[in-house]
Amino acid sequence: MKYKRVLLKLSGEALMGKQQYGIDGDRLKEYAEEIKTVVDEGLELAIVIGGGNIFRGLSASSTGMDRVQGDHMGMLATVINGLALQSALENEGIKTRLMSAIEMNKVAEPFIRRRAVRHLEKGRVVIFGGGTGNPYFTTDTAATLRAIEINANVILKGTRVDGIYSSDPEKNVDATKYETLSFKEVYEKDLNVMDMTAFTLSKENELPILVFDMNTPGNLKKIMFGENVGTLVKD
Repeated sequence: MKYKRVLLKLSGEALMGKQQYGIDGDRLKEYAEEIKTVVDEGLELAIVIGGGNIFRGLSASSTGMDRVQGDHMGMLATVINGLALQSALENEGIKTRLMSAIEMNKVAEPFIRRRAVRHLEKGRVVIFGGGTGNPYFTTDTAATLRAIEINANVILKGTRVDGIYSSDPEKNVDATKYETLSFKEVYEKDLNVMDMTAFTLSKENELPILVFDMNTPGNLKKIMFGENVGTLVKD
């Protein structure tokens, strides 16, 4: 097994499936089944989900809403997604804990680093909701921060594209895929991997980022055993 403990970052949009908004039950079930295959092998897995399928604070601020209010709404959206994924995972028989950066004790445990690590050591999947608990920070930054705090080996950024390309492969058929990149190359080529805050945090803490297609069944397991999937960013 190449990795022992990983943090999986999923976008909120990924949960929409074929819908335009909200949460697609079929997509949730697919993800839960995929996650089960690696948890059964003994991988320690933490998850951060975005909230863009429900609400996006940055978009709301452009229409006149207060940015801080908007970001708080976005953080709550990530908790809604976390609850949905927790339910899907538990339906597959996976013990799961939802921890929130914003205290809401009736719904989720508060984020306490040592407790999160203990859950992972006991084989539970830990979902981190509520972003960082602060406005102006993306869920990419939250994912990076939590990955560093729990000493994850890598961040797995699950997208609908099978890696990092020279330009958007959905718009440009001539886009070339990179197998590996250094942090410096990503800066120089101005590639969109994560927002700059998250990316810099990863670089400074020597945390590799692996971008891969989460919608292809079997990819998570291949990554876990060191097969060449997606694009790896590391120094």
